[in-house]
Amino acid sequence: MGSADLLEVGRIDKPHGLRGEVVVTLITNRLERLAPGSRLQTERGPLTVGACRPHQHRWIVQFDELGDRDAAEAAHGLTLEAEPLDDADELWVHELIGCEVVDGAGSHGVIEAVEVNPASDLLVLDTGHLVPVCFVVGRPEAGQVQVDVPDGLFDS
Repeated sequence: MGSADLLEVGRIDKPHGLRGEVVVTLITNRLERLAPGSRLQTERGPLTVGACRPHQHRWIVQFDELGDRDAAEAAHGLTLEAEPLDDADELWVHELIGCEVVDGAGSHGVIEAVEVNPASDLLVLDTGHLVPVCFVVGRPEAGQVQVDVPDGLFDS
């Protein structure tokens, strides 16, 4: 992540066509990141979404600042970042990383990563345990995440 206050939301993969459009891969499920008028930050400065459309599991995006193919080629590989969204109903990865996982039996480790998994994303703990996110109870508070897991999950 480039700036401490910004979150990585995607990257520019390659130019598309001659008018400055680019192919973007999002690493977020929040499609409002590519809504017309949205501003995304890069190491070369901000980019404003002019238009976008889906394309083979990615997006074709016209940024106002990229007016031709040369500009689109120069943007190849740029990481796209944005401010965190304020949504009280969502658990955010950046809020979970570094939190201690606790339940009634005590602490079970610190969250190092969140791994995408079809059934339920997994909290990867520094102890080697994997905890499905669906077992998280409430919001992270005071550096801790409460979980309600089935018996035996932390047995090893």
